[in-house]
Amino acid sequence: MNTASGKSKFAIEVEGVECRYGERVVLTNVSFAVKPSEIFFIIGGNGCGKSTLLRHLIGLKQPVQGQVKYFGRDFTHADRAGRQELLRTFGVLYQNGALWSSMTLAENVALPLELYTQLDRRERARIVSLKLAQVGLAGLEDYYPVELSGGMKRRAGLARALALDPAIVFFDEPSAGLDPITSLKLDELIRQIRDTLGTTIVIVSHELPSIFDIADRVVMIDSGARGVIAEGEPNQLREASPDQRVREFLNRRVAAVQQQQGILHP
Repeated sequence: MNTASGKSKFAIEVEGVECRYGERVVLTNVSFAVKPSEIFFIIGGNGCGKSTLLRHLIGLKQPVQGQVKYFGRDFTHADRAGRQELLRTFGVLYQNGALWSSMTLAENVALPLELYTQLDRRERARIVSLKLAQVGLAGLEDYYPVELSGGMKRRAGLARALALDPAIVFFDEPSAGLDPITSLKLDELIRQIRDTLGTTIVIVSHELPSIFDIADRVVMIDSGARGVIAEGEPNQLREASPDQRVREFLNRRVAAVQQQQGILHP
């Protein structure tokens, strides 16, 4: 697994980050840290800036202020060579898998290996088969994305994200549009990857079942506050957060069940 050298005890440090689109401030003074091998969620309601923050974390957008560090090394202000080195320490699973439809699964998963390594074709094929097996898609190398279900596409996208053995994997709404059983299986796979490979996992999501099932800690951002309003273990925040917005967000599942049972009125 690739890791950047550094003295920090954290895999990721976000310090005073401000995100803008033109003159519109989306998030300001965002700060938090993620421990190695942690499953960490960035949560909040629709439109609060979760995916915007993710784009800043992985370098698709540059923060107006603040910095992002990986293993103690400054990613935000790194030169081109340093940035490329740090980019290899993480993989990304985008929404819906983001697979190239004209490529087979093997070609999709092999793409990072072709771009960032000097491995020959045989070695790339060996790694591709290994990564597809890790996500439960062994033997499907020659399939095209159109031939897969939604859950299988996410798994294939995850295999590609794991191709370079990253120390960190980012997920952007991995369960969006999936049925509950498929979402549960994907959560189990994410936990398995963390447990077996020691990978640090960062997930952008508002799906409460996933948050309560696999998150070690969460950070919640709010559109009104334009920043972080809570950080901690989800169960503790649900019961004891001093912020009503946090309690209401994390208690939605309980309220929905009670309403179905007739305990609450719609």
